[in-house]
Amino acid sequence: MSPTSSPGPLTIAIGGDHAGLPLKTILQEALAAAGYTVCDFGTNSNDSVDYPDFAHQVSAAVEQGRAAFGVLVCGTGIGIQIAANRHPGIRAAVLHSATEARLTRAHNDANIACFGARTTGPEVALDALKAFLATEFEGGRHARRLAKINLPA
Repeated sequence: MSPTSSPGPLTIAIGGDHAGLPLKTILQEALAAAGYTVCDFGTNSNDSVDYPDFAHQVSAAVEQGRAAFGVLVCGTGIGIQIAANRHPGIRAAVLHSATEARLTRAHNDANIACFGARTTGPEVALDALKAFLATEFEGGRHARRLAKINLPA
């Protein structure tokens, strides 16, 4: 896992709830070791918290350009993905494989990777995150389709 060739390291916003904490910690450490700048929005405790709070903070960081991409982790990845996708301009996808990660970046220009700590093991999540960050949006016919997803305000 390495940052793309841009001036300075990419910033990745990360967050998750108590169920996602163990996997979030693994992903966060791998990102930092690979040279990414990581902005941690929590949680950093096993105390019960509400996943939408973290989805909204990470989504805002990506929307506002304070982070290039986001990573969110909860028990299944589903709830946190739904909360993140409530934000205009956010395209969050739950990932279970490197193939899904490559395709959601290449075809959907996804900007937040979501993981379920109870459904996806650390090795698979690390591989998927690496593929997610290494894949560029293809544009072309996919850009046309993406424009159809974005509803007018």
